[in-house]
Order: sequence, then structure tokens, then C-alpha cells
Amino acid sequence: MTLSALSPDTALVVFSGGQDSATCLAWALSRFAHVETLGFDYGQRHSIELSCRESLRDGMARLDPAWGARLGPDHTLSLDALGAVSDTALTREAEITMGENGLPTTFVPGRNLIFLTFAAALAARRNARHIITGVCETDYSGYPDCRDDTIKSLQVTLNLGMASRLVLHTPLMWIDKARTWQMARDLGGDDLVNLINRESHSCYLGTRGVMHPWGHGCGTCPACQLRRAGWERFQSLSSDA
Repeated sequence: MTLSALSPDTALVVFSGGQDSATCLAWALSRFAHVETLGFDYGQRHSIELSCRESLRDGMARLDPAWGARLGPDHTLSLDALGAVSDTALTREAEITMGENGLPTTFVPGRNLIFLTFAAALAARRNARHIITGVCETDYSGYPDCRDDTIKSLQVTLNLGMASRLVLHTPLMWIDKARTWQMARDLGGDDLVNLINRESHSCYLGTRGVMHPWGHGCGTCPACQLRRAGWERFQSLSSDA
């Protein structure tokens, strides 16, 4: 793959099926001529999120004919080895607590580094210059592989190691969950907000079926707490506008 071969109009979105990645997909569809998606199955407890991806993609394609025309294939990669080496509350039946290292037990060491490395390899094959990920260091659980410095460093490493000019985009890096909901509204109106609220999945325990005002979930895990608080702030800001 030569430097000039990567298409500046093609993007690959790391797409888990959660609120953040769904918003990033809409962001990418509003900017690039061709957008593909990539999900990872690594033995996560909340693997139900992977089944949400199709309805989110189909819903966005229906929301805007231009988005539908731009939306390309979906890819899923199995990373069983990541689950096998990770002794965490996301890959084991373990309690979600704060670990002795100061990080939540939901932290999967190296997860985003591995995700983005595989995404870069796929992007090279799919001729995509742009990779979009929903990592954020504003409303998050303190994961070090979500930090801006980490992503910038990884972009340099990937491009050096692959002799490429890939660009890693993090459109949510400096915004909280309330502003993430607002971004969705700005991109696709209330129809997109309702789609993401109804179809995406964030709950670490994989709880689905009970529909809260802020979406599906157990309501008590850190992911649900962040999503609920963000939704309530978003609703408050919307009513004040």
C-alpha cells in the first residue's frame, strides 16, 4: 500500500453498537463519501452490543438518503485472544469495582490500542485514510487508552510502522455525554437522537429489554450511570434553550 493509494474520501468507523460509536458513525457519514464500519468480538460480557449494529446502520441509512448512499460494508473481527488474556469485569463474571491500580475493573488493558491497530490494517486493505473512534477523556471511566495523548502517539506509531498517512479522528474527545447527544441532534435531528437512544447499547452487564428514558440497561453499572447522567443533562439543556 503506497502513501498515495489511501483514499482521502473513505473512512472506517470503529463501531461497537454503543451511543458514542453510533454518534461517530453519523459524524463520519456527514463528512466522507464512503464510510465502512468495524466491530470487534473479544468475548465481552455485553456482546449484545454487536447485535445492535445492524439496526443502527439501517436506521441511519433510512434517515438520510445521502447517508445511505455513503454507507459501505460492515466488518466484524474476532479477537478471542484479547478476552483470553484479560482478567477484567468486561471479560469475566466479576464485580465491577475500582481496582488497586486506581482503574475500574472494567478496564481491558490494551483494548483500544489493539482495536485501532487492527482497524489500521483493515483500513489499508479497504483503501481508507480515515479511522474514527469514539474514545473520550471528558465523560469516561479513566481508561488510559482513551486519552488524547495515547491516540496521537498511536497515530504516529501506526503511520511509521505502516508507511502510511492514516488519520485517527476522535470527534468526542473533548465533549461530555450531554454534548454527545447534542452532536447527534445537530447531525440528524431528533430522529437520530431517538434512533440512538432506542437501538444502541452501553450497559456493561448486557442488560436489554427494560427501556429507560435514556435507553436500555441495568441502570447501575458505570456505563449506564454515565449515559443516564448525560441524557438528563441533555434534556435539561434542551428545555433551557
